[in-house]
Amino acid sequence: MDSRDKIDRREFIRAAAVLAAGGGAWMAARPDAEGMVWQIDPAKCIQCGRCATNCVLNPSAVKCVHTYEICGYCDLCSGYLQPGAKARDTGAENELCPVGALKRKFIEEPFYEYTVDEERCFGCAKCVKGCGQFGNGSLHLQIKRDLCVNCNECSIARNCPSDAIRRVPARRGYLFKQWVSGEESEG
Repeated sequence: MDSRDKIDRREFIRAAAVLAAGGGAWMAARPDAEGMVWQIDPAKCIQCGRCATNCVLNPSAVKCVHTYEICGYCDLCSGYLQPGAKARDTGAENELCPVGALKRKFIEEPFYEYTVDEERCFGCAKCVKGCGQFGNGSLHLQIKRDLCVNCNECSIARNCPSDAIRRVPARRGYLFKQWVSGEESEG
């Protein structure tokens, strides 16, 4: 069997759904079937880390994203560095992310750029929690639509202690951590 014959986990889940329900589940599992997708409300999310382990995908379809484009240009980033880090460098012992998904790039003194490597990120929320404790709270978790298989009963939503995951119309933008006139804004 060569690499072209192998199917990934997402395709396996979709194929199993088709077989189990005679094809009807295939349409229900597609994001555009009913026009609804799963989404995390950042205003409700408590960064418990369950998104990383409860998603049917491995790694999870939940990824860390930036709300504000201009965030991440300081030397001391509480989403990047461990609390009480001995140094402000890229050493693994100083980084908050357990898999090194938050990348730091020197711009000029004292500015750094922080970006999220989605390939590595698995939605553990450690950087999001650190970012929210100090700073502007730009980092938040989001279910990436291009990765999500849009399960009819999302296992992450079922296990979310803060009820932060809900279905929203696919035409609606992602929910971000910003407020305009007291209401959440969409991107």
